[in-house]
Amino acid sequence: MPSWLFTSLRGYRAGWLPRDLVAGLMLAAIAIPGQLATARLAGMPPETGLYAFAAGSLAFAAFGANRFMSVAADSTIAPIFAGALGSITVARGAHYVELATLLALLVGIILLAVGLLRAGWLATLLSVPVTTGFLAGISVHIIVGELPTLLGIPGEQGHVLVRLFHVCSQLRDADLFAFTLGAGVLIVTICAARISARIPGALIGLIGAGLAVILFDLHDRVALLHPLSMRLPNLALPALPGVQDLSRLVPLAFVVAMVCIMQTAVVAATFPSDEGRPDDVSRDFAGVGAGSVLAGLIGSFAVDASPPSTAIVRESGERTQIASLTAVGLMIALAVLAADLMAHVPYAALSGILIYIALKIFRLDEMIRIYRRGGAEILLVVASAGLVVGLPIESGMLLAIVLSFLHSLYIVARPHCAELARVPGSTVWRPPSATDEGEHVNGVLVFAPAAPLNFSNAQRICRKINSAIAAKQPPTKLLVIEASGIIDIDYTGSQMLQQAIADLKVKGIAIAIARLADEGVRAQASRSGLIEIVGKDNMFISVEEAVRKMEPGAASQGFGIRSSQQNTQKDRPR
Repeated sequence: MPSWLFTSLRGYRAGWLPRDLVAGLMLAAIAIPGQLATARLAGMPPETGLYAFAAGSLAFAAFGANRFMSVAADSTIAPIFAGALGSITVARGAHYVELATLLALLVGIILLAVGLLRAGWLATLLSVPVTTGFLAGISVHIIVGELPTLLGIPGEQGHVLVRLFHVCSQLRDADLFAFTLGAGVLIVTICAARISARIPGALIGLIGAGLAVILFDLHDRVALLHPLSMRLPNLALPALPGVQDLSRLVPLAFVVAMVCIMQTAVVAATFPSDEGRPDDVSRDFAGVGAGSVLAGLIGSFAVDASPPSTAIVRESGERTQIASLTAVGLMIALAVLAADLMAHVPYAALSGILIYIALKIFRLDEMIRIYRRGGAEILLVVASAGLVVGLPIESGMLLAIVLSFLHSLYIVARPHCAELARVPGSTVWRPPSATDEGEHVNGVLVFAPAAPLNFSNAQRICRKINSAIAAKQPPTKLLVIEASGIIDIDYTGSQMLQQAIADLKVKGIAIAIARLADEGVRAQASRSGLIEIVGKDNMFISVEEAVRKMEPGAASQGFGIRSSQQNTQKDRPR
């Protein structure tokens, strides 16, 4: 067997098997109702949710790195592609299932490419506020979409607000039986989760709803699932659509893949295989990608890493992916044996499960933390949620991703810049505080830009330097740029700073750079000409060294220490 296959099973011990089997049983109990509900959310037949679980689990066990990660049909990505595929099929008359399977292949290929290219850094491109916001928007779509089924009223197509207005206008016609069954499943699931995450509340609720249908003979009163059409799926490539449909599928595949990347990275970081040692997240991307490819080949839809399922198997004592493989076996056996029993399960019960899932991904606690600790970043949450709710869900997701990029660019383009002061009695230079303004040296400005120097922020940094020099009294004779925060330098940024330095030199201001320690950044500074214009002799390992060694040449101009508390000369600390 190749060394890169089934890595989590290397060195397997017989003593681990009982805990893995228990974890697999727990996973199956939690996953079965969730996979059936997610298939409904994806607009696919219920059995395809079970196929997705099997494909994701088998492929990740073979190709993934994390020992605990559960990969399956996921309620986060299902509504994203369901709405987009629905609009394509309505407009073009295409076959929904074929588009869903083709999309799974495209998503899988993208994730495999990301894994093979070791592009795990892509997971950092989405900020927590943006992620929290678009998940909140998705949860709104799920809840509004499931309310008609929960209430037993006809559904409505169109914008989410139109559908919500329709639900409100039909409340008087709500079916009491459907609502009771769906709400009962929702309540049982919530209560079980509050008692213990190991209690399969959704499964208990689903069984209870089915028994209620049988005992009270509600077969003609509520909408029921059909028996599962369980068969051994064949490996087959879906038919290729027209160019126009494919042009809409490819951007959608990138959006879904980006969400998979983000969620997989979070799961890997939260549940590492070994504490204190990060997993090979690129391998995990490839494992999830392989799961989507296999799902597409057997007629199912894209899969993703599942945070709640992974948490369950981790808490149940799983040691390897044997637990996921066990869950696949149990799920297949139960599905085959109980395929006909699905005819007693009401759709309202699945809606109750989906609404519970939606409430889980509406991260209110995270929003409160962002509001309290993130300041204005709560606006990113609101904006991302608004985009996903107000626009077609895939368009809103794409714009939310763009919003995250723009936010990161804004931070880089408007970096924090500060004038530093010496801590009294030391050689440490830091930004003054409200209670201790520190010591300043007459005629010396120590300036610290806390960002990479590039085309987006160099003009602002130069403007900040000139403003600080203009406000300095007595006039600045030496500018020391504290460069520990400059972790990258591009050509444009270097040229702008060089021009600013040349202008300052014309005014008789000496320039020094301190703490440009990173070898790569120093190479960039040298290659772009920045070190040449400053002078190699004016590059220092510390601010204190720069001030001391540059001061003798400026001694006649009155250099010396000036305390912010009293404008008198005093000895410098050494």
